[in-house]
Amino acid sequence: MSQTLKGKTAVITGSTSGIGQGIAELFAREGANILLNGFGDKAAIEALRARIERESKVAVDYHGADMSKPAEIEAMMKHAAQKFGGVDILVNNAGIQYVAPVDEFPTERWDAIIAINLTSAFHCTRLALPYMKSKRWGRIVNIASAHGLIASPNKSAYVAAKHGIVGFTKTVALEVAELGITANSVCPGFVLTPLVQKQIDDRARELGITPERAAKDVILAPQPTKEFVKIEEIAGAALYLGGPYSASINAISVDGGWTAR
Repeated sequence: MSQTLKGKTAVITGSTSGIGQGIAELFAREGANILLNGFGDKAAIEALRARIERESKVAVDYHGADMSKPAEIEAMMKHAAQKFGGVDILVNNAGIQYVAPVDEFPTERWDAIIAINLTSAFHCTRLALPYMKSKRWGRIVNIASAHGLIASPNKSAYVAAKHGIVGFTKTVALEVAELGITANSVCPGFVLTPLVQKQIDDRARELGITPERAAKDVILAPQPTKEFVKIEEIAGAALYLGGPYSASINAISVDGGWTAR
């Protein structure tokens, strides 16, 4: 490893599993101190924190802020400032999903998806920027989705939130363009996370087919490679955007060719 992030501090939301965990582990190997965030079993989270700290020889802390609650987000960012002195790299990754037609979509599910997938990125960003501006260096990496660029039926809240993230990222990028700070979105295709596995299992039950067939013929149907994007590929894109070589980048698609259609 080249230790390109040595001496930096990264706050990564939704990093106790899946894509966020992969990003946290790679950033730590590259020398960044890490603030983990997310839900899960307390003992498992502590084991993850301790393992990353031990293996990468960086400082790793955890804050369990609920990304749907602005006051808890503010407490998390204050904790990062007290523990590490500030936030050099912010990765807005936390997200949830729910699938239903618009006229059947539960309003509480809509509100939760918009709050966690979109509004939390606003709160984290507004709280991270003052420190970044004072240092005249910062990296904001928003994990959007191919659904930030295109749409699918029955995912109105998720698509709206991810389109919002892409637009929000562009606005932030314009505002900080002369301040040594970048804001970028990564737009993954389907990654085999617990969130996607649930969609596979649900579709398999609905259609009366095996999960393997549901994965390839239904979930991966719009993805030309017919392969899931790997977590380490998303982490690698985030590492590039979080480092010193991405000053002129605004959005990256890592989607197996999905949006090339």
